[in-house]
Formats: sequence, structure tokens, C-alpha cells
Amino acid sequence: MPALGFGTWQIKDEECVTAVDTALAVGYRHIDTADGYHNHKEVGRGIKQNGIAREDFFLTTKIFPGDLAADSVRQKIDAYLEELDTDYMDLLLIHFPDHSVPLAETLGAMNEAKAAGKVRSLGVSNFTEHHLQDALATGVEIVVNQVELHPGFAQHDLRAFCKAHNIAVTAYSPLGRGEALDMELITELAKKYDKKPGQIILNWLLAVGLVAIPKSVKPERIKENFESQDFVMDKTDVDAIDALKGSERLINPEFAHFDY
Repeated sequence: MPALGFGTWQIKDEECVTAVDTALAVGYRHIDTADGYHNHKEVGRGIKQNGIAREDFFLTTKIFPGDLAADSVRQKIDAYLEELDTDYMDLLLIHFPDHSVPLAETLGAMNEAKAAGKVRSLGVSNFTEHHLQDALATGVEIVVNQVELHPGFAQHDLRAFCKAHNIAVTAYSPLGRGEALDMELITELAKKYDKKPGQIILNWLLAVGLVAIPKSVKPERIKENFESQDFVMDKTDVDAIDALKGSERLINPEFAHFDY
């Protein structure tokens, strides 16, 4: 899985088609979407419009709560493949935990799809350490936990748990929905390295071994985010960002169970 991906949350219609095509043209090789984003068809069209070979990019999508019963999982996976116009998904995630359906049932159906070649790898999103313990207890291999993560909300304990269990962590809303761009340390480091604040944040995430999926519809910003990989910060600066505190969770729907 490429460490820098292109997120598509809240990108719709033709704007989504163009953004995905642009991201692939810039050099992204990891596209992240979800059934809950309601843009599968547009993501698929953007990929086709670019003309990239299927084996040359990594595609992630997610199953939303309410669709996690086994029969629904099976139906949804086939629907996703059709909507995305692809033969397989590289990574399929449970978008949010749903306590009304046993994890073993959901993951079992997802694992069937993996065995059938419809999905290459399985993971979860918005799972706490407790949720992850439950998932691991099913015996199904979990390789990713995608969570909100940005400067000041670095999720150190959850990252440590994931590392101990060989689970990669993907950071969504990595720029704190824009709020992190104005943090004093971030702006200082942007001046030091002659980079944009967003590039500093994304570089930090990659430097500490995380995956990041920034999103934008602006071609110049899509390119700018991708170029966050093109420099190396001093370890002391990386550690300073990692130690920032004070930011809060920004995305907390009632059904998320972050207190579990």
C-alpha cells in the first residue's frame, strides 16, 4: 500500500472524476473511497479516464454500518466491484464498528471475498483498541486501521497497539480539516524548510511510519500534497510535531463508539 494516498471524502460528481484523474496523473498510486461517500462510480470513471493499468494502483473502499451482516457484505462487495468497474479491491475496510452485528460474521464474509479474489486485504476504520482486540479475536487477518489523526491528535496509544499487532495506521483528515495548518510549530517548520504547512504535516506522518490520505479538488493542491514526499525533515522536528498536544477529535458521529 503506497504510504501517500488520495482521499475522496465529500468529492462528488464530475469534480470527483477530474480529481481522481488528476491525482493519478500527478503520481498518486493509492485511491481511497467508501460506499458512504457515494462516489464509487465517479472514482471508477476517473481511473478509467486516466488510463492507468489496474495492477499499477492501490484501491481502498469501505462498508458502512447497516450493511455489515454477512449477506449484505456479500451483496455490497459485488456492487462495489461493479460501481468501481474493477475485478478486485486491494483493501476493504469496515468503515465504523457496528455493535449490532458480530464482528466474526462481518469479517467472515469479508474473508470469503478475499479467498475468492475479490479483495486482496482486509481492515477496519475508526476502531478503538478495544474494537481491535475484538477483531483480532476472530482470527481474521486485519492489516489496516484507518483513523482520524493529525498534529495535536496523534493517537499515540492506538498507534502503539497497532504496531504491536502488525496493523498499519492510515491517517484521515491528516491536516485537521485545515486547522493544523495554522499551528505555530507547523508554520515555523514551513519557513525553515521552505515548504507549505500541509507538506510539513504530511511529511511528518510519513516519517513516523503512517499512511496519509489527504484530499483536495484543486490541481495545484493535489500536486503540492504529493510533493510532501520530496524532502526529509530533521528527526528533532519530526519528534516535535509528534509531541504536539491540544487538538481534539473533529469527526465524531453518534454511531462511532469511540468510547468503547
